[in-house]
Amino acid sequence: MEFQKELIKLNQSFHSYEEAIRYCGQILYQNGYVEEAYIQSMLDRNQELSVYMGNFIAIPHGTDAAKTKVKKSGLTVVQVPDGVNFGTQENPQIVTVLFGIAGLGDEHLQLIQKISIFCADVNNVVKLADAKTEEEIITLLNSVD
Repeated sequence: MEFQKELIKLNQSFHSYEEAIRYCGQILYQNGYVEEAYIQSMLDRNQELSVYMGNFIAIPHGTDAAKTKVKKSGLTVVQVPDGVNFGTQENPQIVTVLFGIAGLGDEHLQLIQKISIFCADVNNVVKLADAKTEEEIITLLNSVD
């Protein structure tokens, strides 16, 4: 799957992780990747199991039951320079890059694996968080084999 420029959003700011997850889902919905009901399933997934992955990233995606709401596979990358807390006040889990995923069948598993490998190096996450253009983000993510 190729990274789409219109699905990459720079310099975003959110008051809560719910707002951040909803924003990722809204981008996928507005660009025709999912039905609107998929957005709620992304919030439900985070309630079941946190989508926070460590190293300042989160990978919001829908529940297994919501797979029928996916029209085509898509990935949104949302940069949050000031961070958004996916944890608690006592145990903050700050996210500076969100990867919102909708996958047909098992296509999203390859995407998650690719993202996980790239973001295992926190320096790569810093590069994504500091990127100035959508093209820069696409180039960074395409550097993973």
